[in-house]
Amino acid sequence: MKIGVIADDLTGANATGVRLSKQGFQAATMVYYDQPILAASINAICVDTDSRYADERVARMRVNRVLDHLKDWKADVICKRIDSTVRGNIGVELESVLNRLGERSIAVVVASYPDSGRISSGGYLLVDGVPVQATDVAKDPVRPLTQSYIPSIIQKQSHYAVSHMGLDTVLAGASAIFKALQKHIEKKNRIIVIDAVTNEEIEEIAQAMVSIKDYLMIPADPGPLTAAYSKAYTSQRSRNKKIIVTVGSVTSNSQRQMQYLIEKIKAEPIYVNAEKLASASESWDEEIDSTVKRALKEIIRQDIIVITTVPLGDEQLNLEEIVKREGQTQDYLAKRIADGLAKITRLVIQSTDQDIGGCFSSGGDVTASLCSVGSAEGIRLRDEVLPLVAYGQFIGGHLDGIPLVTKGGMAGDKKAIYTSVKYLLTQNTLIEKTKV
Repeated sequence: MKIGVIADDLTGANATGVRLSKQGFQAATMVYYDQPILAASINAICVDTDSRYADERVARMRVNRVLDHLKDWKADVICKRIDSTVRGNIGVELESVLNRLGERSIAVVVASYPDSGRISSGGYLLVDGVPVQATDVAKDPVRPLTQSYIPSIIQKQSHYAVSHMGLDTVLAGASAIFKALQKHIEKKNRIIVIDAVTNEEIEEIAQAMVSIKDYLMIPADPGPLTAAYSKAYTSQRSRNKKIIVTVGSVTSNSQRQMQYLIEKIKAEPIYVNAEKLASASESWDEEIDSTVKRALKEIIRQDIIVITTVPLGDEQLNLEEIVKREGQTQDYLAKRIADGLAKITRLVIQSTDQDIGGCFSSGGDVTASLCSVGSAEGIRLRDEVLPLVAYGQFIGGHLDGIPLVTKGGMAGDKKAIYTSVKYLLTQNTLIEKTKV
């Protein structure tokens, strides 16, 4: 999987490259637009054309030269990095990209960069809530901005029709965006400007873009859309691999994270009866056997399998009562639950003929049990997905080499599990590309 980014200045190239790096890509910036791409270990290249204030003819020439190099490099995705305050030859360079890539290419412009205070609403770019033409950017000595309406800024520089998709459609979600994109494309619009005020909305736009199958979609933005689209595109390419999400932590934070994951991926979780696992009796083995059978059916139908002991909204298990009944310590019963979840996960991986792309575990006890039940020597650590969220691979045992993301029950915001699963999906494609 290779990502090629055409940037009109060096700092912009670096900024986009860093965002791609955070998504798991091996990114680099090239400072010479006319230099062939030779680095074999890099799968995300941001090329600086230094064309923001160049003559239009020069800008076209440099963009075309970079496109030639990206084609030779066999880039899977082409992205156009634009200035976060919409300065420069945006329309000119987008037109050049569309001309070179053919009539079935579509540029999607999302000028928003929420983390930097740039958002777009009604087609207008606002910087910290102020129309861009009313900021210091308007005083640019080379090309001062006299308007804030993004479609008009681009249309003045391009012969292609520029259309606009409003925030009302974006707020309706990826499905609504997808349908709107289809209508814009049917009307022969080659450049589509879309509003966004949050990173989550940008992710929804990216998801809609990857659902457009018959056209080559080109993200054009200051960086967030490029990163979101590249990750979504990569995840789509790796959907043949299955991810197993095992959640043993019963904190309120974990439940929020689970709820967010389930809503985002439309998962149908496999709930395990924790009371049957909190036992030294035959119920432990019986619950494991029945859960594994259910999971093996679901793993054919679902790409991401969620296995957990606590149905959302239910009260936590009262171990004190079970301690009295079982005559065991609370620590022993808690470990039986963790070991049960781990054994279910291991047996599903060993028994299915599906290709397993990785595991996610929430809760230190479950992660420790996965290593123990899986006879792993340890975890080879590779990266930090989020603070207190680690990515690695099992070393030895039944799960040797399988990717794993681990998270404590209290770590991360509501998106943490979803972000971790998306990271695993990205790594799958990157690993496969490296093998090839």
